[in-house]
Amino acid sequence: MTASIDRIVELLGSDADNLLGYQSKTIAKERLSLPGPDFVERVFMNSDRSPRVLRNLQALYEGGRLSGTGYLSILPVDQGIEHSAGASFAPNPDYFDPANIVELAIEGGCNAVASTFGVLGMVARRYAHRIPFVVKLNHNELLSYPNGYDQIMFGTVEQAYEMGAVAVGATIYFGSPESTRQIVDVSRAFARAHELGMATILWCYTRNNAFKTGGNDYHTAADLTGQANHLGVTLHADIIKQKMPETNGGFKAVKHDDGSRFGRTHQKVYDELSSEHPIDLTRYQVANCYMGRAGLINSGGASGDNDLADAVRTAVINKRAGGTGLILGRKAFQRPRNEGIALLNAVQDVYLCDDVTIA
Repeated sequence: MTASIDRIVELLGSDADNLLGYQSKTIAKERLSLPGPDFVERVFMNSDRSPRVLRNLQALYEGGRLSGTGYLSILPVDQGIEHSAGASFAPNPDYFDPANIVELAIEGGCNAVASTFGVLGMVARRYAHRIPFVVKLNHNELLSYPNGYDQIMFGTVEQAYEMGAVAVGATIYFGSPESTRQIVDVSRAFARAHELGMATILWCYTRNNAFKTGGNDYHTAADLTGQANHLGVTLHADIIKQKMPETNGGFKAVKHDDGSRFGRTHQKVYDELSSEHPIDLTRYQVANCYMGRAGLINSGGASGDNDLADAVRTAVINKRAGGTGLILGRKAFQRPRNEGIALLNAVQDVYLCDDVTIA
């Protein structure tokens, strides 16, 4: 199936030429492990992943409208815990009901649905055979006072296995005071998931108030998020979820309290391996995912006034950078179902369009 380029160009508007015509001069596309129908066999067959993990990875890549392309469209709905149920579902109260979450993913043509133990467990017998489940193992909850920002386990890998999940997901707040404990928690959980034959997806987010400095927010800097990705694949994440990069130079801007430098970097990261163009910034994220051997899926971000155009733009950047797809939630479920389905399909159309190529 080949989607039309005309609608994509229309939605990109004035950005169309800059995004669709751009040719990257940083990391050549030939150096990347790019998505394709044979991705699992080509990339993971020589890894230490068991046949059961390969089977479940393949199930992810064979779901929904993007089946057989090597790309992923995943609906994530863990915001009821991460951002509170009221803040997340008040715009569309239907999604307090777990069945509606899973049905949106199915009707929207997604490869998989990612959600909480509670959501997926409540409807597992009805839907686990109809769409791949990704159980999110840990969460940050916002009811403790004062509000904190930590990821804690809400269940066990065995629970996810018993409900028929093909994969588990987890978040680490890299850079936070709690990150070292989170790394240990997630590494143990991912090792157990692989033992049981499930694939692993890591939300590789950065979080520390010190990453906001000089009037800039470097939480989405390509160099910091790229290193978070590299830590994620080191923890045996098969797929990396990351926010779209919006800037660069976090390692150069962030300083310790005494003025000494933070972390380590190299000038070639900025002069040769990336540029200011969003496709190059995202390609640096892909490079840190073992040059694409672990697929990079970018998040869709918060809902706003131009969700359709913003989501298509993100998909174009991700695909042209060498990424593996989008994991888009609030933009889809915080609106009537037919509009959410249309938005998900518009994003998938980018990956189905032969005219949107790797830069």
